[in-house]
Amino acid sequence: MAAKLGFAEIKRKVLVSLLSGDYSHEGRADIEDKNLLQVGKVSAAEVAEVLRKSGGSDHHSSPHHQDADILVHVIVCRSWYVKFYFDPDTTFISVHQ
Repeated sequence: MAAKLGFAEIKRKVLVSLLSGDYSHEGRADIEDKNLLQVGKVSAAEVAEVLRKSGGSDHHSSPHHQDADILVHVIVCRSWYVKFYFDPDTTFISVHQ
């Protein structure tokens, strides 16, 4: 499993990815409801603004259901649910309210 990062480093990495446009999305069936970033209903800048306001208590992580070597991060902040991982680049699974 990848080295466990602290929340500040996780937040920094995901913000850099969002603001540089250097991220991807994991495929899923319910994309219209579960990944508003991927379908363009919310911008990367808007997601970054939500994440900037998040704190360590808004974050938890667990192994990916398909690959236990990948640590999935979930940040729930201001009614937003943002789920992503680094492998090594940032991949978003869910971005929704």
